[in-house]
Amino acid sequence: MKTFTLFSAAALLLVLAGCSTEQPAAPQEKAEEKPAEPVTGRQALQPMYIAARGWAADVQPIKVTCILLPEVKAEPGKAPAWQALFVSASQGKARSYTYSVVESEGNLHKGVFAGLDQSWSGPSGETKPFPMAAIQFDSDQAYQTALKKGAEYDKKNPGKPIIFLLEANNKFPDVTWRVIWGESVGTSAFSVFVDASTGAYLETMH
Repeated sequence: MKTFTLFSAAALLLVLAGCSTEQPAAPQEKAEEKPAEPVTGRQALQPMYIAARGWAADVQPIKVTCILLPEVKAEPGKAPAWQALFVSASQGKARSYTYSVVESEGNLHKGVFAGLDQSWSGPSGETKPFPMAAIQFDSDQAYQTALKKGAEYDKKNPGKPIIFLLEANNKFPDVTWRVIWGESVGTSAFSVFVDASTGAYLETMH
């Protein structure tokens, strides 16, 4: 009887040991990639500015524009891609950068992509460089301000593309967002200027 009991106990220990052996973890499924989403002008401008600072320490933006793409639908005040032109007074040069949330035609690459240098002899015409600190209100906020003035036009022209232009011109004391109903400044019949430093409405262009 004693021998049988010892044998049974040993067998039980072997069974328990087998049960406690860790099973290999099942391979985890790869998480689905989140669809690309449009971004505001300042969200796109910040990484472009950081990259431009590596090119020249004294860079300042002189113009920022949004780029509409078929791959990603734009949202109010947001776009899938943006382009910024930076200038360096110390080098006497300008360089454009793009920021895109997707790869696209027209040499658009996901993330920040630098263009080629071009000569720049200083401010001329109506536009001039401006400091990053001057942008206190983003493109989505500018859109909301502009929509208050353009609600009627927007209602009469549903689905019309809306683009954004950020620049400092001689017409206004501060850098401005220009919210443009249309595919370009030249073809637009309606646009609204919003102060990028104060968020105030400035003027409507017909």
